Amino acid sequence: MNRTEPSTADALRRRASARLAAAGVESAAVDAAELVAFVLGTDPGRLILIDEVSSADREQVETMVGRRADRIPLQHLTGRAHFAGLDLAVGPGVFVPRPETELLAQWAVDRLGATGNDADPVRVTDLCSGSGALAIAIATRVSRATVTAVEKSAAARGYLLDNVATTGVDNRVEVVDADVTDVDAVLPHLRGRSVVVCNPPYVPTASHISPEVAHDPAEAVFSGSDGMTLIAALVPTLAAALDDGALVAIEHDDTTGPAVREAFAATGAFSDVTGHEDLAGRPRYVTATRRGRMEP
Repeated sequence: MNRTEPSTADALRRRASARLAAAGVESAAVDAAELVAFVLGTDPGRLILIDEVSSADREQVETMVGRRADRIPLQHLTGRAHFAGLDLAVGPGVFVPRPETELLAQWAVDRLGATGNDADPVRVTDLCSGSGALAIAIATRVSRATVTAVEKSAAARGYLLDNVATTGVDNRVEVVDADVTDVDAVLPHLRGRSVVVCNPPYVPTASHISPEVAHDPAEAVFSGSDGMTLIAALVPTLAAALDDGALVAIEHDDTTGPAVREAFAATGAFSDVTGHEDLAGRPRYVTATRRGRMEP
């Protein structure tokens, strides 16, 4: 960028987009608009209305675009992530929620809205909650829901607690420090639940990941050589703890859909085990219903 040349906000955006595209950023145009708007304290759609940008702001845009060109995640630069209509605090130490997971949130909201009425309370658990994206999305859209958000990482829980407070759902979202693979620790937070959702670490360790994903905590991304270590440990716990009729949804790697369905089927405790695709047609999450227990 030529800092001596007067620039409109839209001209800054165009130059930033070209620089990011040259650096291999797939979402160059969107990220450029977000960064310029962030520096100027406005919305991306209003950039075209700003005719004069100060030299100090042009300097800050140049610095932030340079960091994004170095593949620092956009969300780490702005400190925010957009998810299901929410504006969540994120940064180093917590997994940045992806748009694909919004489909899992919508599935849960639809199921909760399809049963009972607004006066009937319902209990939900979000395992591996991270920033709280799923827990908060459900709580904000289902007024009768109380949600337990389970997260073992102290760094991630910091963001989670902040997001619960700032989104105004702190009276209906409880944050719990627990490892979901610790059966004794997690059992109390599964019993009596109507819906359980989970976006766990699920990427096989040898998988190629983007430079942006490399900034997420490894413990929130990878799960053994096949990506199934945590899911395989969790599903039997769900089978043992959940009440009849409870619904479960687990996100997974696009290579492990059959393995996740088999993990549910192998317990003999679930019916309606179903795979779901994301908007790009990739296998994304599996849902299941805890079947009625057989009488001895």
